[in-house]
Amino acid sequence: MTGKNENSGDARENSMKITVSKDGPFIVSGGVPLIQEEICNDEEGYCRNWREAKKFPVQEQYALCRCGHSKNKPFCDGTHAKVHFEGTETAGNESYLRHPKIIRGPELELADYEGLCVHARFCMRAGGIWNLTAQSDIPDAKKTAIEEACNCPSGRLVIRDRKTGETVEPELEKSIVIIEYPARGEHGPLWVRGGIPVVSSDGKIYTVRNRVTLCRCGKSGNKPFCDGSHVQH
Repeated sequence: MTGKNENSGDARENSMKITVSKDGPFIVSGGVPLIQEEICNDEEGYCRNWREAKKFPVQEQYALCRCGHSKNKPFCDGTHAKVHFEGTETAGNESYLRHPKIIRGPELELADYEGLCVHARFCMRAGGIWNLTAQSDIPDAKKTAIEEACNCPSGRLVIRDRKTGETVEPELEKSIVIIEYPARGEHGPLWVRGGIPVVSSDGKIYTVRNRVTLCRCGKSGNKPFCDGSHVQH
């Protein structure tokens, strides 16, 4: 009986995907859990951890707003058609994944895919992940650098242990998280966790990664991915 349930769970996970509709919403299928989480600051005002704020009832299929104008966020209510949303995908061949900036420290190596920054700001604590990587022979610096990389929702920051050669990735349930940052009044992107495939409107599967963030404000120049445009400078 247990084996049957496990196989059923595997089949469900394998059916999970997110399809970008042309000038329309993200169509989520396969019963992907949907959660709202908030970025929480520490006593010094630095982004430190996540807090689950809401868990939505599981639906086999649902549509998430991509234009930023739905009155039923995070779900689509058809407003994209009324506002003539231009949702053309511009991520193309994902060249931003090919040549990350590499920072090599004594024990850690950091790959920084700058084009994927969504301004979640977990990387700024304790002098910043770049300095911490350079000081990774200090146990506290190494530990904090790993924490900061693993909290980065977009996968901009990827840490590798230089001794083992292994990439350090958080174990994430296949799910979609709606990111909110109450301290700054920011409504962040959709955080796709656990390697759920994202399929373009013309049927191409984007690079499957453990951490990906999708634009939900409609302003990104790297659609369907977030490029931090939701943050007003």
